[in-house]
Amino acid sequence: MVDKKDETKKASSKKPAKTPPAPRAQKPARAPVRRRKPPAGEPEPAAAVAAETPRAEAASRPRPTTGVQDLRPAPGATRSRKRVGRGPGSGHGKTAGRGSKGQKSRSGYRHLRGFEGGQMPLHRRVPKRGFTNIFRTVYDVVNLSDLERFDAGESVTPEKLAERRLARGRRPVKILGDGDLAKPLTVSAHKFSASARSRIEAAGGSCEVLNF
Repeated sequence: MVDKKDETKKASSKKPAKTPPAPRAQKPARAPVRRRKPPAGEPEPAAAVAAETPRAEAASRPRPTTGVQDLRPAPGATRSRKRVGRGPGSGHGKTAGRGSKGQKSRSGYRHLRGFEGGQMPLHRRVPKRGFTNIFRTVYDVVNLSDLERFDAGESVTPEKLAERRLARGRRPVKILGDGDLAKPLTVSAHKFSASARSRIEAAGGSCEVLNF
């Protein structure tokens, strides 16, 4: 005969079955909001323009350029000292990173420009021809064809030639006979070629030689 107390204990020991949770109601998906483009000639609303200006400003800002020159160790980072000349196992043995032995590995090494180890250097092996006269006089050359831009009867001076960019204004001026001159001019210069003088005088003009 089964005791009623045992039946009640067995019945109470059984856990009630869990009811599944009710499914959540899904929210309806929102349609993407498309801003209506205003017709031609009508200004855009202020709210839309204000929303787009930060992006436009961010795009227009110049991006900071970074390179190898901007690399820095992390704050608080430490590096071990480079120990040179401590054997081949260190990676900096033998020449200690200087590349060679002898004079080039010593501090204070400096060789003269053109030195080739004692042999005859190139600037002495190459032959020389001629020379440059450092006392020569350098002229601003003006041809007769350049004087055609002046009016007839006008006086031509080095200052006027410099204003029209025919001379530099710091050097003496020499008139050469390249070209033709068909108007009378009074030309003042520091030097004239024989052909230039004859053509200026043949056109009815005159030549005036200036002192340096």
